[in-house]
Amino acid sequence: MHWTSNVSPLIKEIELRKSPSIIRVNKFDEESAKKFAEQMALAHNTGQKVIPVVIDSYGGQVYSLMSMVAAIKASELPVATIVEGKAMSCGAVLFSFGEEGLRFMDPDATVMIHDVSSMDFGKVEELKASASEADRLNDKIYTMMARNCGKKDDYFMKIVDKKKHADWFLDAKECKRIGLANHLRLPSLEINIDVTIDFN
Repeated sequence: MHWTSNVSPLIKEIELRKSPSIIRVNKFDEESAKKFAEQMALAHNTGQKVIPVVIDSYGGQVYSLMSMVAAIKASELPVATIVEGKAMSCGAVLFSFGEEGLRFMDPDATVMIHDVSSMDFGKVEELKASASEADRLNDKIYTMMARNCGKKDDYFMKIVDKKKHADWFLDAKECKRIGLANHLRLPSLEINIDVTIDFN
């Protein structure tokens, strides 16, 4: 995604006090979640009407994803999500949190949806607790995605069950068919600077 400036020929020089904010997400860890929250806050002070979140990620930590989701939910501005290349695992979930009508996907990009992974080692009871938490997160995430896409709460869970919980890869057309993507193109951000001379 890129942004362009259209400046009136009546203006000789221009310098924006604050450039528009385009948030790029490649990783899902504590550091990237913290940076995401900071960038979301900054975007509210640039004068832009929409916050673009560009996703190109293999995924990462689900708790960091939830932190990013919280920042989007708290946003006073609509958030557009854009997939460039790939949105896998956590990236697919974040993609679904773009405002309805503002979820964009490159026609050649790929989305991958799968269960939350439990990678813990330890005593039997600890493994049981970890598996229980993974089940809770699965239910929560699949339900959120379904609601974001205007589907019944168990929509994604049923499909994943049918696929025997294997990784589910989707191309752009399939993402649009199920309501995950709204547009199969990359948007652009325009800055228009003009001069209006009024006579009263």
